[in-house]
This record gives sequence, C-alpha cells and structure tokens, in this order.
Amino acid sequence: MNGYYRLMAAFLLGGITVAGFAPFYFYLLPLVTLTLLALLWRRSKTAIQAAVTGFAFGMGLFGAGVTWLYVSLHDFGHMEPALAVLALIVLCAYLSLFPALAGWVTALRWFRASWAWPGMVAALWALMEWLRGTLFTGFPWLTLGYSQAPDSPLAGFAPVVGVYGVSLLLMLSAAWLACWLEKRKKYRFGLYLAGVWVMGFGLQQVHWTEPEGEPVTVSLLQGNIPQNKKWEPEHLAATMRTYVRLVQESPSRLIVTPEISFPLYYDQAPRDYLQLLAEHARSRQGDVLVGLVERTLADDGYYNTMFSFGSSPEQSYRKYHLVPFGEYIPLKAVFGWVIDVLHIPLSDFSRGKLDQPPLDLAGQRVAINICYEDVFGEEIIMKLPQASLLVNVSNDAWFGHSIGPRQHLQISQMRALETGRYMLRATNTGVTAIINEQGEVLQQLEMFTTAGLHSTAQGFSGATPYVRLGNSLVFGLIGLLLLAGGGAAFSGRYKTL
Repeated sequence: MNGYYRLMAAFLLGGITVAGFAPFYFYLLPLVTLTLLALLWRRSKTAIQAAVTGFAFGMGLFGAGVTWLYVSLHDFGHMEPALAVLALIVLCAYLSLFPALAGWVTALRWFRASWAWPGMVAALWALMEWLRGTLFTGFPWLTLGYSQAPDSPLAGFAPVVGVYGVSLLLMLSAAWLACWLEKRKKYRFGLYLAGVWVMGFGLQQVHWTEPEGEPVTVSLLQGNIPQNKKWEPEHLAATMRTYVRLVQESPSRLIVTPEISFPLYYDQAPRDYLQLLAEHARSRQGDVLVGLVERTLADDGYYNTMFSFGSSPEQSYRKYHLVPFGEYIPLKAVFGWVIDVLHIPLSDFSRGKLDQPPLDLAGQRVAINICYEDVFGEEIIMKLPQASLLVNVSNDAWFGHSIGPRQHLQISQMRALETGRYMLRATNTGVTAIINEQGEVLQQLEMFTTAGLHSTAQGFSGATPYVRLGNSLVFGLIGLLLLAGGGAAFSGRYKTL
C-alpha cells in the first residue's frame, strides 16, 4: 500500500471508530479498526511511517468525534467560522500526536519482531491516552475505553482498572487479533483474546458494592433554556419561572437542577425565591440542589457552584476542574486575546478545592461533579467510598444537536461502572438520565424538552478495586508490559513472534 492510500485508510479507520461510542454503541467496531491500525503499523517500513499513520488515525478519530466543539466556538462563542475551523484542526492535530508517538515506538525494528509486541502496543496506547488526559489539565474525551461501556465484556474490567485499563485491554485484543491474522498458525493469540473477553464477562457478574438503605426519590430537572438566551437579562424571569414550576411539581426528596441553572450571583438571587424552593424541599423532607455563580470578596474571585437548600443545613460544592478557554484562560499573558474572540460569559472562574467532601442530602451522601469534571475518573473516586450517590450537573446546550451530549452520557456510564454507584445527571437540554451501578441507563428525558425526571435511586456502599487503588493497577500493568517488551527486544529474542 503506497503512502497516500495508507494515510487515507488510517484516517477513515479513525473516523469509523467514532461509531463505537455513543450514540451508536457499536462496541465491537473499535476492535476491528484498531486491529487494522495495528496491521498498518506492523507493515510500516519505518517508524516515521508508522507515526504518520497513527497521526492520520487520530485526525480521523478526533476530527469526526469532537466536531461538537465547532458548535460551541461558532454558534455560541461567536467565533468566525474560519477561525473556529482552524482552532478545531489545531486541537485535533495536537490530540493526534499521542497515537502518532505510540505508532512510532511500536514500529521500531527491535519491538516489532518481539514476542511481546502486542503488550507493547497496548501499554503505549494506554499510556498515551493517560498523558492526553493529563497534560495541560487534560482532554480525555474519546478515550477508547469509553466505547466499551456499558455492554461490552471488557466493561467488566472497569471497576478493577478504570477506563484506561479498558483501553489497554481493547488495544491488546486488537494487537493479538492483528498478529493472529498476520501469522495464521499462531492460534495462541486467538486463545489470549478469547480468554480476556470471557474473563471480562465473568467480572460483569461480580457485585463490588452493595445497596445501602432504602432507595431515595429523586427529581432531575431539565429546564431546556436556549443557550443563546440564557445570559440575556430579559430572559431571566422566564428561566426562574420555569425552574420554580419544575421544582414545585417534583414529588421527590432529592431535587437537582442543572449547572448554573440561574444565571445569577448567589448574593443577587432573591431570598424569597430561594426560600420558596427550600420550603418545597422541606415539605418532602428533602433538599434541592441549585446551580448559581458564587463570588467572594476575600479573593475577588467567582466560582461555578451548586448550593443545597431544604431540610439539611445549607451546603455547597465549587467546581474544581475547569475547562480551559471556556471557564478560565491559561497563561493570560499569552492567550488573553481569546477573551476578545470568544464571547463566553464568565470565562475566568476560580477553582474550588479538590478535596471537597460529599454533601449530606435527603439521607444520602452525594458526590457532586459539574459538567466536564466527570471526564476525570481519578478525581471522582476521591469522594469514595464515603459517597453513596454520584450527581453530575451539566449544561450541554453548548453542543447543540451534535453527538457531544450522548458521548458525555457514556462517560457518566463509565463513572458508574468504575465506582459501583448510581450516577444521576441533571442537564439543561439533555441528556438528563438515571444510570445504575452497572452503567445502564434506567431512565432518560428526551433532549430539548422542558421536564422533570421523577424516579428513585439506590444508594450504595463499599468500594470497587478501582476506587481503592485508582490508576495504580493499570500503571503497574503498563510498566510490566513495557519491561517485558524492552527486555525481549534488547535481549535478542525479537524474532520469536
């Protein structure tokens, strides 16, 4: 295959991989596309050729998978179309450097012929995904492990090794399959592949956590406030009427509104209005969570905050993991001009503390994460095993009618799997949903409707291995695979694949 067709094939494979994620959930598709990518890497004549192939795969994956960013930048951020496209291309190019680096290393002659090559590929892929999700505050969207939630047998490993571990096992499966296809007589690769997937199925039958107490009634409110009107002062009264109606129609003990449901500073919110919400919650012996902007005189900062009102003492949670260029501007001396290009309200939030405890609400210990925060599983588990419920509040109206909100829902499904907890999602325009501890969506509201989702949620206690150990297990596995690959290659045993 000449260079042009190789790059086109890799690009198309990356784009097709997106169908493995929500809203399509074709979880076997990434196994196929990664297998073909591995074959392209094995047949690369040079490490540079393999790196370019990995880069092309990444451009296809991210180019097709994060197109919703254009909606945020152009439709709601009012960035010029050409500049928004350029920004998206630059981001995709940066993200594609990580699969490029993985391809470059695994195509080196010493590693490619080693019996440990499949493990090397898997370890480097998982390591690159972790780096992508960590460097410069991280962008772990489209981590391939998410594509396996919740139905793939590999999802059984999520409570043990987390999403990066699932990515590692997915790529390991693809590398084994590639070697099996390349060397038809090496049946052991097929046996390895079957063994891992059967083990994953077995792990899906394990209950790592246990129900605690009686289920609590919950109401998740979806105000469906248009993003282009949300911050207009003349639309504020309509927003407040919508939410007071939704709250008063809620029959539940725990009522949750979305992220910044009222575009107001907490100190400016009418006290009688908040008291009205609190009284309704108290009449149900429960609490209501309300999203507001909190500002402090001490440090002249403001925070994306969820406040509770009702039977329990008033509590709050401040968002910790902020979105670069959306909620704060990194390196203002260099990127301060972005504020003039992107017309995003309140684009310079302050950061809350990382170690904020769960809130005691409606008889549950509720761990709140706001919007983008649920992409970082290693931060979510810091509130466990103390928390009995997870709550994600979001405003995915920024992504319009794209696939972004559905992808975000699948990320929440992975968090439920990793922690063995229900995840309750209250969003402005969708997807508002109740996800059980197996990562299954039990109920959801239709997107872009104004409604409340009224049901029950079960609190859980106990801890999965991932909650107890975090990413240490997958790091240990990465280390062992890299040591095995390096040792086999440099000991002269690289002709035994």
